[in-house]
Amino acid sequence: MSALARHRWWLSVALALSCAAHAQSAPQLAASAPEPAAPAAPASSASDAAAPPEPAASAPIVNSDIDAPLFYQLLIGEMELQGGQPGVAYQVMLDAARRTGDEALFRRVVQIALQARAGDQAVIAARAWRDALPESLDAHRTLIQLLALLNRPAEVPAALRPLMAITPSADRAGLLAGLPSLFQRNPEPLRVQQAFEPLLAEAAAKPETRFAALMVAARFAQLAGSYETALVNTRAAAKDFPDRDEPLIMALELLPHRPEAEALITAELQAHPDKQALRVGYGRALARAQRPADAAREFRLLTQESPDVAGHWLALGSLELDLQHADAAEQALQRYMSLVEKPAKPPTTLAERASEAVGGLIQERELRQQGLLLLAQAAEQRGDFKLAEARLSKIDAAPGNLDITYRRASLLARQGKLDQGLKLLRAMPAERDQDRRAQVLAESQLLRDNRQWQAAYDVLAQASAKSPEDADLIYEQSMMAEKLGRTQEMETLLQKVIQLKPQHYHAYNALGYSLADRNERLNEARDLISKALSFAPGEPFIVDSMGWVEFRLGRLGEAERLLRQAYGSRPDPEIAAHLGEVLWAAGQQDEARRIFADAARRDPRNEALAATLQRLQVRP
Repeated sequence: MSALARHRWWLSVALALSCAAHAQSAPQLAASAPEPAAPAAPASSASDAAAPPEPAASAPIVNSDIDAPLFYQLLIGEMELQGGQPGVAYQVMLDAARRTGDEALFRRVVQIALQARAGDQAVIAARAWRDALPESLDAHRTLIQLLALLNRPAEVPAALRPLMAITPSADRAGLLAGLPSLFQRNPEPLRVQQAFEPLLAEAAAKPETRFAALMVAARFAQLAGSYETALVNTRAAAKDFPDRDEPLIMALELLPHRPEAEALITAELQAHPDKQALRVGYGRALARAQRPADAAREFRLLTQESPDVAGHWLALGSLELDLQHADAAEQALQRYMSLVEKPAKPPTTLAERASEAVGGLIQERELRQQGLLLLAQAAEQRGDFKLAEARLSKIDAAPGNLDITYRRASLLARQGKLDQGLKLLRAMPAERDQDRRAQVLAESQLLRDNRQWQAAYDVLAQASAKSPEDADLIYEQSMMAEKLGRTQEMETLLQKVIQLKPQHYHAYNALGYSLADRNERLNEARDLISKALSFAPGEPFIVDSMGWVEFRLGRLGEAERLLRQAYGSRPDPEIAAHLGEVLWAAGQQDEARRIFADAARRDPRNEALAATLQRLQVRP
């Protein structure tokens, strides 16, 4: 029997049953009436005899509003759904919902469409629901959520306006503020931004929704990669609402893409230096932007203001290590260890004792492990390999921990036992692809640190052959090709990286810097580095590359400005070598010598620095 025939059959049965029910209702009620009661005992008085019997107490009867045809229509709809005909069920139930205007029925129709993965039908039902019950907040919200779910952002503003109109003015800002969560993972964020621009502009013109509209516009622009627009809206929100922290949080997120956002943060910290949460976020953002010197400055301030916060000391110690300040790192990390090992207040309740026995001990072990690992690295930087190994031996870590194994392998290599270090790394279990990849990168890094360029290249080439789509492995292979003097192969590999991962800014930078360093195709080199900066503006190593290409182009003033900026954010020996050479060429030789000397103290083995000093015949 076809679906249509079955539907007609059920409908005829329903109508027949409905008619039968009406026709037989009176006889059935009569037939089902209770038998007359047995004669009562003789009354004791005339008044007693005349009094009617007391009725038995019972709950009040509530009759349903559903008439027989509607009941059978709903029954048909549910049976069609159970019979595997969601399309028929949808039509029957939607007709019932429209006739009755019942909110629960509309909700059920939307549910049926969603269960059948019929998004368009769910939207039709939601629109019908909203049109039938224009004051229903649930109807409006359901429609908006469905449109967002189905990636139809252009239709959302029109659906949102009537909801805004019936929402109390005090709640409209919250309604706008919830929009980004609906589109957080939208595959086309630019469409979302463009769809909401007119509505958000209207909302920004009204005092009660201005702040929310500006911040939502900033968020949509950020998600779409329109960082300049995001910054404009963030600045407006910060200016008009100076007591709100949301614009500052957005500025932190924009910092890697728009260095100008930093001014908002620094101005706020200057006016309110006690905003520790903002300073912590700022320090972390600087660290992510490869600006350890600036990040360390912020965490030094935090340790002064809150000397009992262990996390501040851990961050500072890690940054000092990155800056090759082994002694300063040691001091910060020792303070960190003293805080995490300080006896805690003894537990009093059974629940507190249980928590300490499980979670507390695990957390303490992890905190100690972090500190010991970094302390071992500090000892290694100072050349105290025995102390470094002793600290590593105190770490109670799971077998096969790559970080600890790598540090032990590095210690062996630093003591002339590279083969033993490699053997240690290769013996690690690596059952998953990601474990094997991490093992390859660790092995190649160990070989690279020990100037075993060919061996590092071979390890990476083998891994790349097995994973030809892994852009990061190919990038590392290209760096080793450059060390081996295979510049053409390096260029080919980097072009492949860019093809696989068009936003891999390290590849643009490496290719541009290589050309500049060889003094070849300088305009092309500048374009490549500019492309890298468009993805990571302010990143010190890329700024260094731009400074170097400007130097090769003969623009000493611009080269000096850029290289000072890069060196101030990250005093790396290679950046120091470039800045020193530019200063030397500009006649500022005393300052150049000071920079060379400082870099040599940090890393006396740095190849770029050694080559520069030899070329200029300078002794730091």
